[in-house]
Amino acid sequence: MQNEDKRPSTLTPAATLILTRQLAGELQVYLIRRSLKSGFMAGNYVFPGGRVDPEDRNFEFWQSRTDLDRVELTQQLGGDLSAAEILAYGVAAIRETLEEAGVFLAQRYESTPDDLERICQLRLTADLSPGWFQKLAVSENWTLTLSSLSRWSHWITPEGMKRRYDTRFFVAAMPSSQVCRPDDREATHGLWISPEKGLADNLAGEIPLSPPTLMTLHELLQYTNLQDLAKETERRPWGEALLPRLVPLDKGAVIVEPWDPLYSHEKIEIDPVGLPKATLPIGQPFSRIWHHQGIWRPVAS
Repeated sequence: MQNEDKRPSTLTPAATLILTRQLAGELQVYLIRRSLKSGFMAGNYVFPGGRVDPEDRNFEFWQSRTDLDRVELTQQLGGDLSAAEILAYGVAAIRETLEEAGVFLAQRYESTPDDLERICQLRLTADLSPGWFQKLAVSENWTLTLSSLSRWSHWITPEGMKRRYDTRFFVAAMPSSQVCRPDDREATHGLWISPEKGLADNLAGEIPLSPPTLMTLHELLQYTNLQDLAKETERRPWGEALLPRLVPLDKGAVIVEPWDPLYSHEKIEIDPVGLPKATLPIGQPFSRIWHHQGIWRPVAS
């Protein structure tokens, strides 16, 4: 089965950034909690990100305001995307990370910590106008550091969900000179956490993770430090688009991943009675995620 055949025209392009750091020998990622008023994954912990805005697609504008030329951009981040497409996703990832987490992956000649602090405060302005990010780049001569981004994964929201996104997940190391701070609008809380603890706290109901976040933390369990992760991302391709299937239940739902044995079946039957005992421990491979009482849990197939 080719996942691409199932993409409807209503998908919204989006970009997500997995910010990483190493603290006391432990690999950590930064998660934000989506507002309870959000129309998508409300209250869930996710990586910073959001939809690709029209202004992000201005290739002629942004091409000269990044630290990668067209060839370098295609080599490092392209894959199945054109230079114009990947540039738009990259710009969106950097912009959304600034808006939601207060981290600005950019540089300019003789910039100071005060400059970054001022911009971090600027993004909290309640009436940010469309195109504010472009205006900032022009007025202050900032260059986006797309060289700091690496490919991680490509997710498509399952059919049947209220909003659907075609999302590229990037990964980047946290700049040592900056501090993450949620905007208290789209992101109401933020925290640094190891993949193992994030998964444990999700099962405990303390940090409800979105399905792609849960899956990503599971993937990151095998990397103990930034050096190992950097080696993985050097040549990591986007890979095939991951389009899970949503199976509604009377109470809750189950997401079936593309590698599940029954994924290609026309109809997937799931007995909800056995799900409570099917929850898997941290680190155990899984192909299904069960939504129960507000928490997504990996379960055996």
